[in-house]
Amino acid sequence: MILERGSEQLLGLSDGWEVKRVELDTVQGEVAVHIECGQKELADPFTQVPCKVYDHPPVRRWRHLETMRYKTYLSCALPRIELPDGKVKTVDPPWASSHERHTYLFEHLMIDLLNATGDQTRSAKLLRCGFNVVNRIVHLSVRRGMTKRPLGGAHFTHLSADEKSFKNGHKCGTVLSDPFSGRVLDVEEDRTKEACKNVLDRALTTTQQQQVRTVTMDMWKAHITTAIERLPQARIIHDRFHLVKYLNTALNQVLRREAKTHSELKQTRYTLLKNPENLTEKQRIKFEHIKAANFEVARAWQTRENFKDLFSSSALRRTADQLYMQWASDTMNRKITELSKVVVMFNARVRGMLNALASPLSSAMAERPNRKIQQLKSVGRGYRTFANFRSAILFFHGGLNLYPL
Repeated sequence: MILERGSEQLLGLSDGWEVKRVELDTVQGEVAVHIECGQKELADPFTQVPCKVYDHPPVRRWRHLETMRYKTYLSCALPRIELPDGKVKTVDPPWASSHERHTYLFEHLMIDLLNATGDQTRSAKLLRCGFNVVNRIVHLSVRRGMTKRPLGGAHFTHLSADEKSFKNGHKCGTVLSDPFSGRVLDVEEDRTKEACKNVLDRALTTTQQQQVRTVTMDMWKAHITTAIERLPQARIIHDRFHLVKYLNTALNQVLRREAKTHSELKQTRYTLLKNPENLTEKQRIKFEHIKAANFEVARAWQTRENFKDLFSSSALRRTADQLYMQWASDTMNRKITELSKVVVMFNARVRGMLNALASPLSSAMAERPNRKIQQLKSVGRGYRTFANFRSAILFFHGGLNLYPL
């Protein structure tokens, strides 16, 4: 009896909820706490009107916090009440939702553990439960957090829109984030115009969309078109990371083409794509050899470096257009097909290009949420479903209030 009363105090039970017995199973390593509600009447949680207890369905179990390394379960036949309109409703217990199979305290601990490990699989092992339990808590927490987040309660002057692949790179989602806080606002499956509109309309009210002054993005047409329509006051900025990425892709294409006829260029991809200051001594010697041989790929490399230098000009805001046009002209004169295609693409979206050069906004700020998501993908080894991908992003990087009650 003393143990039962102590359990009631630890669980915070009152109003007729009582611990009837506590059982220890040393073989299974489990503690079972059996609870009953002896009340004849219970209040409807929505109207607070006293209602007669109708019956008690079969016993349910909830996973609770461990007791001295023993898995602990609460069990109870939850009472059902008869509402004034004749309908019958199951009463939620004070320790959990009647729809779930874990207590609020267990969920609270799981959220803390996930934030500490950043890994759903490891968290499941540490708390000795199935991955599906952890995954469900992630989804529940995100739904709860998104509901609690006040719509229209924040002022956004700058946004970042990007696409991120999931399912081992076979599918993409659109990620909307606030680069100043590094917080992901929402994620939508696919990167179509409709997907971009959906994620913007869910994350921001019409008033908030009118307040946005700049939006950082790739050159994806759907993102550009949506920004023009939904964010009329915003300047489009094509961020540095993606611009350099296009040049890296072109550089790699030149390398692969030339390596077919010049064996010394084989296995030099990482040497050419690395920043010069990060080269090892062996890579530096190889790099100097490539430059001295005047390969086309060396000229392509220099073109990329010249472009990166545009972002560090001291007189950038006044001369962004002249500097870029000079670079574009020099690049076209080199007559390297792969680079010429990049220049044509840049020129087609030249306003966003020039905004990137003239903007004081840090490219690193825009890329901060993307790096976090990439780390998340590495830990999760890809996500088979978009729902899991979205919930994981918002759980770890959405800045949400995830806890129950």
